[in-house]
Parts: sequence; structure tokens; C-alpha cells
Amino acid sequence: MPRRMIRNILADRPLITASKEMTVRAACRLMAEKRIGALLVVEGLKTVGIFTERDALNKVLAATLDPDKTLVAQVMVADPLCIRDDKPLSHALHMMSEGGFRHVPVVDAEGRAIGMVSARDALGQDMLEVEQDIKRMEALESVIGY
Repeated sequence: MPRRMIRNILADRPLITASKEMTVRAACRLMAEKRIGALLVVEGLKTVGIFTERDALNKVLAATLDPDKTLVAQVMVADPLCIRDDKPLSHALHMMSEGGFRHVPVVDAEGRAIGMVSARDALGQDMLEVEQDIKRMEALESVIGY
């Protein structure tokens, strides 16, 4: 992971957000639809919280709250630590390791929400390289006759 920059990781990703007034069920549906594990909670373009799968499980379902009546504002992590988009992914991974979380909101130089990185992003390029290596090995085996 040689100095992969957060800005480059987020380059083609849409900004997916929630509002504090959204219900937990609506937020979970959005996460399922977009196949993501967390939502930035914003007011305007300012990050005011983060809502994650863990929040849904631990703070709502395990606590027997009604996801149709519970608002994201009630169970989100307010004022989360954020990272600037001009930092390397390794800085975000260090924040995750130290803080015990898996997602870090990303802001630009003016503090506007622009995306989120996750622990999974660390595997992204490595996973592609492993898949390419496997394909090369399979091609080689077919030529050699294995």
C-alpha cells in the first residue's frame, strides 16, 4: 500500500449521505441498496455524524428499539473524527486502529464532506493484484498442461 492517497481512492465514488431525521430502517435500506457499511450524516455539506452497521445492530436491534421510529440522530456517532482527502490511506488506517472503528469520514480542505474510507479500502488494490496473479497462474498451468 505504498502511499495510496485518499483523494485517489474516492475519485470515482459518489457521496452517499443521510440526514439526522432519517429513520434507522431507511438508513439501513440505503446502505443495503448501495452495498456500504456506513453513512455520513450531514447538514448541508458539514459532517455531523456517522451511522454504521454496528450502530444498527448494537444500538437499535440489540436494544429492541423500533427501526421505523428511531431516528439516525438518536443512534449515530456524533462529531466523528474526520480525515482530509490529501492524506494517505495509511493515516486513516492508523486512526481506525487506534479508535477501534472501521470507517473514517473524509473532508476537503474547507471541511466539506466528500466521502468515506473504510478498512476494506486497504484491501482494494491488493485484492485486484491477487486476482490478477491467480489468473496468470491459471493461464500458465493451462499452457504447461497441469
